[in-house]
Amino acid sequence: MRNILIVVDMQKDFVTGALASAEAQAILPEVMAKISEYDRAGKEIIFTRDTHGEDYMQTNEGKHLPVPHCIKGTDGWQICSALMDGLFAEKDYTVVDKPSFGYTGWREVIAAQEADGSDLQIELIGVCTDICVVSNALILKAYYPEATVKVDAGCCAGVTKEAHAAALQTMKSCQVEVTNEA
Repeated sequence: MRNILIVVDMQKDFVTGALASAEAQAILPEVMAKISEYDRAGKEIIFTRDTHGEDYMQTNEGKHLPVPHCIKGTDGWQICSALMDGLFAEKDYTVVDKPSFGYTGWREVIAAQEADGSDLQIELIGVCTDICVVSNALILKAYYPEATVKVDAGCCAGVTKEAHAAALQTMKSCQVEVTNEA
């Protein structure tokens, strides 16, 4: 069984930058602990980065969320320093730059031996629960219907607490296991 942790968009712009939230900052200790747990067990860890170009404001997303963020190559695009400095600085993790909420290239990154994904256990953590976490959880569940896909609610933060709760409910309805729900 292949065990994979996907750390979704824990980037400076979502934690301390342009779209920072107290909720994203509050989950940092739990996110660090979860990464450490997977790392100690020798399990696979993948980070995603929300990735936009200089033309962000002209894109569909930019027209709906007119806050430039995660522009490729900027400081805000980087994984937050709390995760990449110290404990995890020397590690060579897989990093996926995704141009939209959900990444459609997961099959190239996660090549399951079983076509249905029954050999996979995938856990997602990160931000935002109601945008990128839910999008990627549902894409992974669609690609690998027999995989165990789960989300640790205590290691996720949404745009609002209500949106976070609604996204968790949506994922549960789609057979994504939600753990550590307060």
